Amino acid sequence: MRYAQGGGLTDAERITRERLRLQALERFEGGQKNAEIAAALRISLRSVERWRRAWREGGEAGVLSKGSPGRPRLSEAQIARLEQELERGPLAHGWADQRWTLARIKTLIGRLFHISYTVEGTWRLLKRHGWSWQQPTRRAIERDDDAVEVWKKETWPRVRAPRRRPTPGSSSRTRPGSR
Repeated sequence: MRYAQGGGLTDAERITRERLRLQALERFEGGQKNAEIAAALRISLRSVERWRRAWREGGEAGVLSKGSPGRPRLSEAQIARLEQELERGPLAHGWADQRWTLARIKTLIGRLFHISYTVEGTWRLLKRHGWSWQQPTRRAIERDDDAVEVWKKETWPRVRAPRRRPTPGSSSRTRPGSR
C-alpha cells in the first residue's frame, strides 16, 4: 500500500491494521470466503486475498505486523558514540572546515556504523535526539554595514528587474485594447 505523503502508518494505525488482520484470520479459520470477509471488515478484497496467502504460507506469524518499515535505527550506544564524534569536529574526520552539514553527518554515520541514511533521514535522526542546526552567533568581521546600505540604495535599484505594468494585460484577441 502506498501513502500520499510517503509517511506510512503511525504505530496506532499499525496496531489497528493488525487487529483487522487477526479478525480476518479468525474468519479464514471459520471458512468464510474472501468477499464476505472484505464486506464484513470494510476492507478491500485484494487485502483479504493478500492476508489469506500470508496466512497459508506463514500461519498467524505471517499476518502479524513486522513493525515500522524502512529507516535503520542506531542503538543508544551508537547515538552516544556519534555525539562524541560530532563534538570532535569535522577537522578530525578529514573535512577542511569546521561546518557539520547533513551530508557530512550522513557520511560519518556510514563510516562509523556501516548504516546508510538519506540526508532527510539524517535530519530526522538529529531532530529526534534533540540536535538542531547551528547558526553563527556573530557576524563576519569583514562585513561593512555602511557599504551594504550604500549598495542597497544605489546599486540595487539599477540591477533589479523592472516592474510589470500597473494595469493587468489581456491575452484576448477579441478585445481591441489588447493590441
